[in-house]
Amino acid sequence: MTEITEAHELAAMIDAAERVVFFTGAGISTESGVPDFRSPGGIWSTMKPIEFTDFVNSAEARHESWRRRFDGGDRLNSAQPNIGHIAIARLIDSGKASAVITQNVDNLHQTSGVPENKVIELHGNASYASCLTCGKRYELDELRGQWQEQQAIAPCFQCGGLIKSATISFGQAMPENEMRRAELETGACDLFMVVGSSLVVYPAAGFPELAKRRGARLVILNREATPLDDLADLVLHREIGPTLGTLVGGNEQ
Repeated sequence: MTEITEAHELAAMIDAAERVVFFTGAGISTESGVPDFRSPGGIWSTMKPIEFTDFVNSAEARHESWRRRFDGGDRLNSAQPNIGHIAIARLIDSGKASAVITQNVDNLHQTSGVPENKVIELHGNASYASCLTCGKRYELDELRGQWQEQQAIAPCFQCGGLIKSATISFGQAMPENEMRRAELETGACDLFMVVGSSLVVYPAAGFPELAKRRGARLVILNREATPLDDLADLVLHREIGPTLGTLVGGNEQ
């Protein structure tokens, strides 16, 4: 199948669908300059992740976690949505797509224009922090000043709990509400579209399988092969932004 034929088939599948759900992974954001974590040369190939239990139990681990956040090069802050994010936002706005389930923590779907209530973040969000006990939100700019002055982040002023970046760390429980919402959206769609995910991280990668069991068609758009390619109705091993850009009238940002 040629690229032109693939693009036409993808457009036809989206046009025929009544309710599309997008499931996005690191691949859509690497095109915005956001480094991924798992691939060779990714963040975790040079920097060991900090386990959740270590963060909770060790002041040294908490110090290292915040040092990485504030003293390292923060490419998340400078990253901007690419045409792939924008295409998804336009399909959400049109009513064709109902939700974005994402493994990403970079907030780029929201920045691209997808309403907060349409983004289901399975692995949290790195653009702010929250108290592990009461859930109070803290903005990073506020915490950055505290770090620069004290090289430490004080406990939550509301309840005294530990403040942590609002991401899901290794060993931390998956967010129950988001997992439930993702399951409901997956079960209600008739087209489930994977964008930029290697589909190797569970339980998140179980949603495409659930979609197929519930009768939805499955599209996988990812530069490399995935373990679920044989399950999909359409597989496109192509660049994400240019491919999605054709769905909304071009590749301009």
